[in-house]
Amino acid sequence: MSEPILMKGNEAVAEAAIAAGCRYFFGYPITPQSEVLEQLARRLPEVGGAYVQAESEVSAINMVFGAASAGARVMTASSSPGISLMQEGISYIASAQLPAVLVNIMRGAPGLGGIHPSQADYFQSVKGGGHGDYRLVVLAPSSVQELIDHTVLAFELAEKYRTPVMVFGDAMMGQMMEPVVLPDTEPYPVHRPWATTGMKGGRGPNIVHTLYLPADKLEQHCQRLFAKYAEIERNEQRSVQYLTEDADIVVVAFGIMSRVARAAVEMAREHGIRAGLFRPVTLWPFPAAALREAASQARLVMAAEISMGQMVEDVRLAIQGRVPVTLFNRIGLVPNPDEIFERIRKEAREVQLVNG
Repeated sequence: MSEPILMKGNEAVAEAAIAAGCRYFFGYPITPQSEVLEQLARRLPEVGGAYVQAESEVSAINMVFGAASAGARVMTASSSPGISLMQEGISYIASAQLPAVLVNIMRGAPGLGGIHPSQADYFQSVKGGGHGDYRLVVLAPSSVQELIDHTVLAFELAEKYRTPVMVFGDAMMGQMMEPVVLPDTEPYPVHRPWATTGMKGGRGPNIVHTLYLPADKLEQHCQRLFAKYAEIERNEQRSVQYLTEDADIVVVAFGIMSRVARAAVEMAREHGIRAGLFRPVTLWPFPAAALREAASQARLVMAAEISMGQMVEDVRLAIQGRVPVTLFNRIGLVPNPDEIFERIRKEAREVQLVNG
């Protein structure tokens, strides 16, 4: 491992991708993630890789499709409107069962919105924004160091399951600077029996495709995909808990919001309110069973997110009506801990956990 250095989130994503063995990147600039592209444009040629700025996000994702088909370790990055343009290609990559990493440094609101922090692409990514039946593995880092760690993990999971994996960042994490430790660059396996690398070794032709005209073949293909997704759900649910063992109120938050929520939970504890934090690290597969266990003694669960309320639906599904689930939300703004604490205190009064 290297010595700690101060690094911006977007640049850290680029360096993590290189350390993970990524040598091909296709993308199109959009604020607030353009430094990912800029860093890779400088660095990939230095490590024998290639950076291509496509004419649009639609072109970029189809270049990713092509490179992944040929067995390359490949990535793209964009921000919310750009990810929207990539949805058809993402669906193709998922259907073709190809490993690829997608990074979304989210911006706020529908349309062009603004370049403010947001978590409002949750539905698009967790529920599948493209057409057809498929899933994305979605990882939600909460710091610049975790942007690095999760980018490396994204490549590992993409290879392990031959599926696209998304790293779910936001404008604040992409732009802020924190001390980080970069991983050492390690070789990765290059054996790709499924890739279109030619008929070496006497094997037959290998065609990557997503078209299944006979209905029975289409059904079999989708069943194979969802058998894989079931395996991912069994093996790859990740979460972090803080002070949930005796919590009367459990705050559920991911990404940058979870850091603010943790401080608010500590403030609540100082005021005699037994609050705890549950942080989903995988947004899909959502760690529902772990959340139910964390909230087994709770009187109330509160989802905190930078959107009009999207993750809260998965929280409600996980809780299964056992306790009330409420929503604290802001749009384009990361709240300070006092705001969340005041909401915790208000909720505590309403469920009669504190007086006055």
